[in-house]
Amino acid sequence: MSDIAPSTAPSDLHALLERLRAGVVGRVREIELVIAAIDANRHILIEGPPGTGKSTLLRGVAREMDIGFEFVEGNAELTPARLVGHFDPARVLSEGYAPDVFVAGPLAAALQDGSLLYIEELNRVPEETLNVLITVMSERELNVPRLGRIEAAPGFRLVSTMNPFDAVGTARISSAVYDRVCRISVDYQSMEDEATIVRRETATVPPGKSNDIDAAWRDGVVALVRSTRTHSDLRIGSSVRGAIDMVMVANSLSAIREVDPHTTSVSLDAALVALSGRVRLREGTSRTTEDVIRELWEAAFGQSTSDGGDGEGKAGAPTGGTTSS
Repeated sequence: MSDIAPSTAPSDLHALLERLRAGVVGRVREIELVIAAIDANRHILIEGPPGTGKSTLLRGVAREMDIGFEFVEGNAELTPARLVGHFDPARVLSEGYAPDVFVAGPLAAALQDGSLLYIEELNRVPEETLNVLITVMSERELNVPRLGRIEAAPGFRLVSTMNPFDAVGTARISSAVYDRVCRISVDYQSMEDEATIVRRETATVPPGKSNDIDAAWRDGVVALVRSTRTHSDLRIGSSVRGAIDMVMVANSLSAIREVDPHTTSVSLDAALVALSGRVRLREGTSRTTEDVIRELWEAAFGQSTSDGGDGEGKAGAPTGGTTSS
């Protein structure tokens, strides 16, 4: 096990922190922890709900530290061969198992280049593939049949993210993995930080389109999205991405209907489109996700659609839709 001492001067670390704070909303503590762990040559696992800036943070650190970055999407198809690499079958027939016939996968490339190996959604990776990573994290080397030993160049680290264990396709991470990483737990940002994120992400619109978003209504959208995380009928709420989508959809829909984005029909339809697929109902509830989103929308904006009017439309469906006779 290598215990390489930190090599970055404190002044450089402070400058790095300031650059990252300019690009990542909030997350000051998490930025500090990630910088410290990477500078100490440790492997990292960031764990938290979807849409909480885990990938943004790691990508920002790699960019600002000018470190190589090998991206891997964790899923059931990530076999050891896809992670490590393989010999080109066609060239093997003519040249044999020569080193230059080997096609490096992201793990081998990161080891050779001294890059960060970033694995997204680590708890979706098959166990046999995780076992390869366990050896590499411990020994800082990889033995490939017919190729030999690949030793980690200085700078190689595994950085990974995962969502909580609660979704289809995820598995519990073994203690052997946790024993080899520094775990950083993140949760949803504050109301103020999420409002800032939505303002940033919705400040610009495509050429030829206007941006008539009312600031108070936009903040109400953030409050609506945050309320999905605590509703008794919902097991999983929406991330801030739902608020961004709702604002952007409402802006475009308002142009089509020639009304303001905060108009009841536009606002509610945008909420149903942006949020109903992101939330998950608790088992045993007889309600639909549309029912819950409509309830939360009414609570957030102090309006009711039960009497028809501007929100008139088929229950549980986008209110601006038409029906055929």
